[in-house]
Amino acid sequence: MKRLCTILARGGSKGVPNKNIRHLGGKPLIAHTIMKAKEAGLFDLVAVSSDSDEILNVARTFGAGLLVKRPAELAGDSAPKIPAIKHCVLEAEKKAGSQYDVICDLDPTSPFRSVEDVRSCVALLESKKVQNVITGAAARKSPYFNLVEVDLKGIARLSKQLEQKIVRRQDAPKCFDMNASIYVWQRDALINSESVFLKDTLLYEMPRERSVDIDEEFDFEVATYLASKGLL
Repeated sequence: MKRLCTILARGGSKGVPNKNIRHLGGKPLIAHTIMKAKEAGLFDLVAVSSDSDEILNVARTFGAGLLVKRPAELAGDSAPKIPAIKHCVLEAEKKAGSQYDVICDLDPTSPFRSVEDVRSCVALLESKKVQNVITGAAARKSPYFNLVEVDLKGIARLSKQLEQKIVRRQDAPKCFDMNASIYVWQRDALINSESVFLKDTLLYEMPRERSVDIDEEFDFEVATYLASKGLL
């Protein structure tokens, strides 16, 4: 079983400028993800893909095994992530001269995942023999109870309604917020799909404190606080 870890880090970030190399807990943000990928002890190769030479140089410093220069068309604000992951996989396979069986993508903006989270997601994929695994945390709002949508007339309604009225949030079907932390695929399932939702996708639940995803300055402030408490 050959496993590849991909870490994708664009140079352009509107919400938090240079966030992938901004320091958190004394290290560049991306360093935490590279180090945990290596510590997991699962991967034949840890590959970092970026359009930024500065990010790639930082990734090299912290032990990335392969640096992949991402084409500009896969690095814009509107570029979807899956094609960029595929590009990284194919470049890694070209260098290795063989295919990988399992692909694990770790987002550098989710630094609080644990090594055990990574190991558990890969183990879940391989033991259940499914096409892919995603991660999430228990949703703070329920579409069956207190998450609403506003229609074209400005009328607010519950996003999802059941025949039996839900009067307590605890009675609603359990829902999750995707936390963009860990994605694991069987290699062919990734290459042949454009979506993270496949016919047998499983979800691995993570606690909220390990699910912080840094998209805005507020998120970075929260991350800085959690890092000060030793959660990195």
